[in-house]
Amino acid sequence: MTELLAHVLDQSLTDPSVRPQDDFYGHVNGAWLADHNIPADRPIDGAFYTLRDLSEKRGRAIVEDALAGQIDDPEAHKIAIMYRQFMDEDSIEEQGASPIIPLLEAVAATTSHDELATLSGQLMRGGISTFFVPYVNTDTDDTSRYMLYFQQAGLGLPDESFYREDQYEPIRQAYCSHIERLFTLAHIGDDEGDAASCAQRVMDWETRLAAHHWDSVTNRDPHKTTNHRTTSELIDDNPGFDWRSWAQQVGLQLESIANVNVNQPDYLATAASMWASEDLRTLKLWQSRKIISAHASLLSHEFVEANFDFYSRTLAGTEELRQRWKRGLGLVEGTLGDALGRLYIQRHFPADYKEQMEALVQRLLEAYRTSISTLSWMSEETRTKALAKLDTFNPKIAYPDTWRDYSGLDLDENASLVDNVRKANAYELDYEWAKLSRPVDRDEWFMTPQTVNAYYNPSLNEIVFPAAILQPPFFDPDADAAVNFGAIGAVIGHEIGHGFDDQGSRYDADGALRNWWTDEDRNEFESRTHHLIEQYEALVPRQLEAAPAEVHVNGALTIGENIGDLGGLAIAWRAWCASLRDQGIDRPHDAPVIDGLTGPQRFFYSWARIWRSKSRDEFAQQMLVIDPHSPAEFRCNQVLRNFPEFATTFDVTESDGMWLDPSQRVEIWS
Repeated sequence: MTELLAHVLDQSLTDPSVRPQDDFYGHVNGAWLADHNIPADRPIDGAFYTLRDLSEKRGRAIVEDALAGQIDDPEAHKIAIMYRQFMDEDSIEEQGASPIIPLLEAVAATTSHDELATLSGQLMRGGISTFFVPYVNTDTDDTSRYMLYFQQAGLGLPDESFYREDQYEPIRQAYCSHIERLFTLAHIGDDEGDAASCAQRVMDWETRLAAHHWDSVTNRDPHKTTNHRTTSELIDDNPGFDWRSWAQQVGLQLESIANVNVNQPDYLATAASMWASEDLRTLKLWQSRKIISAHASLLSHEFVEANFDFYSRTLAGTEELRQRWKRGLGLVEGTLGDALGRLYIQRHFPADYKEQMEALVQRLLEAYRTSISTLSWMSEETRTKALAKLDTFNPKIAYPDTWRDYSGLDLDENASLVDNVRKANAYELDYEWAKLSRPVDRDEWFMTPQTVNAYYNPSLNEIVFPAAILQPPFFDPDADAAVNFGAIGAVIGHEIGHGFDDQGSRYDADGALRNWWTDEDRNEFESRTHHLIEQYEALVPRQLEAAPAEVHVNGALTIGENIGDLGGLAIAWRAWCASLRDQGIDRPHDAPVIDGLTGPQRFFYSWARIWRSKSRDEFAQQMLVIDPHSPAEFRCNQVLRNFPEFATTFDVTESDGMWLDPSQRVEIWS
């Protein structure tokens, strides 16, 4: 593989003035943290983003080759159409707001709530949601079939708390001004002479809607969000919204759907009632705001700048708009991601990498099997079912066996960019709706190969590792085992661990939401997770220690990821030790010394390096509210403080910053 990054254990990025016993994250990454400037076009940077830059660079080469007609592939032609239209700034500037005027006029022409509900179905086909979002997922009772789900939506701010907490008052004011700016650009409110009053009406409506949204912690509980209803119950329990007309326009045949799931039943009932009683003019203004916001990035520069100014500059602290080619590539990713991914794999992923990763995953699964088999707190009854679940894990490595087919997507070179994007959104929606009439496809991927990430899907009991994350500093076929186990090994362990975290542990081996624990074991598990929640609740990112409002990690929101991090590292360590024994090395501290570092030191250095990250204050504060992951410094250090092997490796004592009394350490899966 070409263009590989610098060796993961380049010690020039460390800070020797920081003792590893006091702050391991700061020790390993200190020089980088001190000297690195976050690129002006992003709110955060780090190891993940370095790989994303590489993936982006490779993607650009592919789309530009497609643009030049150098790729003989029908889907490359569609990639070229989408990218070319986005890059045609002159045409986009000339069109101004005209591509969305017909949509805004259609909203303005509605004369009743039912007409607007019907129109909202048409708009949703093009990618514009209403006060809810429908999506397709597996049935939590029978994972061989799909089900239609309804999720709360409708807000323009990141989370319901932004509408109610005093600390976000400046953001609320900025958001209202942002809506006014959009309305002024689109000439909404001209007839009333006041875009500001129109914006305030939208803000007031969203605030009332937000008051009934479930918070992010409540939404983590799959038992609370699993509420099966017949289609008749969906309509009868949520009066005030014309469900049948909406469904017909969005492309759903409700009469052929027996059951649906309503994620937040009381919210949906209240929101439907609010819809019926709200002033029609307010709803039309709100729907118009959603139209403009959904398409702002595709319109002339004044719309792009307005969108960037609030969502990137105000909310995240980003200084500059991303280069146009990067935004164009992002559009291709969002509309033709699998088509781009297939071309990416052809160019950039050696076949033997997949084989090496498959072997590594099997080592981690075996380490988890050993862990579960020896847990002192788990009964044999629960253990047997946990092992059965582990045995059914389905690892997916690098890329799908079957690629998405875009042959039915007919993009028009003579249409506007907005029209083609709306057409792509409708194509995607029809792809989802078609699932409702067929069995679950267990080969489907929900991430493209060029994505630098990984995931666990509880309903399919699968762990997925796209190709783009399978390179340094996460995976290096030329690195020694300690480095790989401390990085990609821990990532693999993390994703396996999601099958046994506070959410995943509620799903059985078939992916059904079905209890397989004894009451005693569940209580013990929750007692341990409660201690971990308390640990993280006390953590304040050092960059926000002087913030005007009190901020800290939300331990309940991040508990699933924290369990994954803690278990992932422990299982990676166990798997690495097993690999050493295969070589005749019985103790990890007897592993060879390389570059002045022992094997265990290299393992932990590698772990700390993958979390290397630096973010803007505004973004860091926002992530504390909405991100289920803890800040990078704690994903590194707090996990290590709970891990006795780290304390042994670096001789951590009670007077050191990395010390955590053994009685306070949390061990769940190890």
